[in-house]
Amino acid sequence: MRVTIVYDNTTYKGGLNSDWGFAGVVEYGRRKILFDTGANGSILLSNMRDLGIEPKEIDEVFISHNHHDHTGGLPLFLGENSNVKIWSPPSFRPPVRVEGAETLVGPAKLHKGVYTTGELEGIEQSLCLETERGIVVIAGCSHPSMRNILDTASKFGELYGIIGGLHATKPSSLDRLKFICATHCTKRKSEIKSMYPDRYVQGGAGREIEIP
Repeated sequence: MRVTIVYDNTTYKGGLNSDWGFAGVVEYGRRKILFDTGANGSILLSNMRDLGIEPKEIDEVFISHNHHDHTGGLPLFLGENSNVKIWSPPSFRPPVRVEGAETLVGPAKLHKGVYTTGELEGIEQSLCLETERGIVVIAGCSHPSMRNILDTASKFGELYGIIGGLHATKPSSLDRLKFICATHCTKRKSEIKSMYPDRYVQGGAGREIEIP
């Protein structure tokens, strides 16, 4: 499994654009999933191409929640590639007409080794990926409680790590995890890094994470 952060508040690689929002490209087997789309489609597409990721290579789009900084890039992306499956939560209100969308209500298996928590607390769903080391959670902002997210994700297997926005998550609530990459909208990033120096990985646009 590989996750490439293509949109974030900060950059990891030079030459990319940072902006308030989040998006990542998940490569799982032969499948490529765009997780969220950031706020600005031009920045999303520019960063993707600078990282060698063509929009037409994407098979599916997973929308975590209905906030503009996670959905704003969708119209321009669909202008490049409308032949995608879109997994969305019930609260999602597309900024443009969307074909091929499926609403996900509760925890569910999307593909072999690929799961969703379903929309938790009426606001957000997370993507869960099965790896040799355990379940890796991809989160947009972590608006639901971290306990709720991780308890739900643990239904799919032993937990390993999390990648994405951690919002107001208390560092102590991450103690079950062995891998933490905190990105967009994480308010306690320095505290998390200080508490888990051996588990923490820096995020930012351009960061590539591979987990077997």
